[in-house]
Amino acid sequence: VPPDNSPVTSPSPAPLAPGTQATILLLSCAAFFSGAALRICDSLLPRLAADFGRTPGQAGQVIISFSIAYGLMQLLFGPLGDRYGKARMVSLATAACAVGALVSALAPSFDALVALRVVWGMAAAGVIPLAMAWIGDAVPYEQRQATLARLLTGTLGGMMAGQLAGGLFADAQAGWRGAFFTLAAGYCVVAVLLGWRVRGMAAVAPSAGSGASFMAQVLSVLRTPWARVVLLAVLAEGVLMLGPMAYLPVYLHTRHGFTLSAASALVALYAVGGLVYSVFARRIVQALGERRMVAIGGVIMGAGFFAWWLSPLGWTAGPVALAVGFGTYLLHNTLQTHATQMVPASRGTAVATFAFCLFTGQAIGVSLAGYAWDHLDPAVLLIVPAVGLPLTGWWFARALRRRAAA
Repeated sequence: VPPDNSPVTSPSPAPLAPGTQATILLLSCAAFFSGAALRICDSLLPRLAADFGRTPGQAGQVIISFSIAYGLMQLLFGPLGDRYGKARMVSLATAACAVGALVSALAPSFDALVALRVVWGMAAAGVIPLAMAWIGDAVPYEQRQATLARLLTGTLGGMMAGQLAGGLFADAQAGWRGAFFTLAAGYCVVAVLLGWRVRGMAAVAPSAGSGASFMAQVLSVLRTPWARVVLLAVLAEGVLMLGPMAYLPVYLHTRHGFTLSAASALVALYAVGGLVYSVFARRIVQALGERRMVAIGGVIMGAGFFAWWLSPLGWTAGPVALAVGFGTYLLHNTLQTHATQMVPASRGTAVATFAFCLFTGQAIGVSLAGYAWDHLDPAVLLIVPAVGLPLTGWWFARALRRRAAA
């Protein structure tokens, strides 16, 4: 059973094999472009609303459709990764993302764009979660949180780039089409390199549980009590964190008068905070232990949302975003690590179910945030997570304590 509470004091682990390091690097590159795809539409919402004659709340459908497709397809990609090899499925999914981004850039109408974002989201479902699961197979638990933090560096770098690029393209003539064409090109390059790397890898034996039926693998995850705790925690994170964050650039643009590119640059510091965490992840885990990490992370996130709501100075949004990003990954990286260990016999399915819950939560959160933006006071976007995120961190820390005592 992995450690759940106390700081880690073991000596530095042996380095990973060179082949493993190379694969993690390419998986991180794939995660970079997937991270960009997850956040690029946040800053594009006003441009999409203007181009198609919609409200920002309605334009949020391009995020919701992507998130729902992303979440639902986890239930397919997880078992496929367990059966046919996780790295191979990531390679195929990255190539499919290139196609999805390309056809989305060519969308002739808003309804067509929403539908094509579904296609893109379906393909993207096979990248980050299966990369996490591959690391779970290849890296011992005591090294896994720090190694997952390296994958997180790629994801967060992509999120930061996507947030910045979305704002720049929103203010530029190329608009959202130019943003999507750029992502299509990046996906294509990574797909070629990863495909070449995968061809040189030895065939991967199916996971122990991969011979079971699709539903049996999913049920094996849902029947595990600890898995249900982790899945509920990440669902709450998706609703309370990712949903409101989608409207933060619009909020800063409206309240403080920033251009979309400037607002996006401030929000992009959220990813920088996550990168700071990833650089020091090993030391943080050793110093704090998992229980303190998630409790402190929840408090930092909640305080950040209160600061966004109360501060009269627009420029403070950037430093607050950096702090919130750091706090988020104190919680999220711990959840990720436990997701790789929930059901080791069906690790791909377990991690995919984890991602399904996260992005189902995001779809719910974006829907609620869009309604609040169009019909209620935008401050609701900030007050609810300001209260809910510390409670989530406290609840999961308490669950870790009970598990350690069992």
